[in-house]
Amino acid sequence: QVQLVESGGGLVQSGGSLRLSCAASGRIFSIVVMAWYRQAPGKQRELVAAITTSGNTNYADSVKGRFTISRDNAKNTVYLQMDRLKAEDTAVYYCNVVAGFVRVSHWGQGTQVTVSS
Repeated sequence: QVQLVESGGGLVQSGGSLRLSCAASGRIFSIVVMAWYRQAPGKQRELVAAITTSGNTNYADSVKGRFTISRDNAKNTVYLQMDRLKAEDTAVYYCNVVAGFVRVSHWGQGTQVTVSS
């Protein structure tokens, strides 16, 4: 059983910052990619940022220059530093981990981020 435990969401004013964390535990081996997705009300879930084991990163255009993804491989933990937050960043943020030989995708329960304008 794999568990992804997210933390760090909350309410912040526009222009503020939040840091999300996601720790993977359980029977999880050979993590390939760790990522953050988000889903706003009435919208599809979208990729926010992803990072490979070697440290290669990928960001959605809407967050480039404001968000930074990082990971601690020893702790199987991924972080998302979110700066200069905007109202349009309001969403439920989900942690995603792809692991194993057959590339199984695991999801966290989601954490709410609300940015007030």
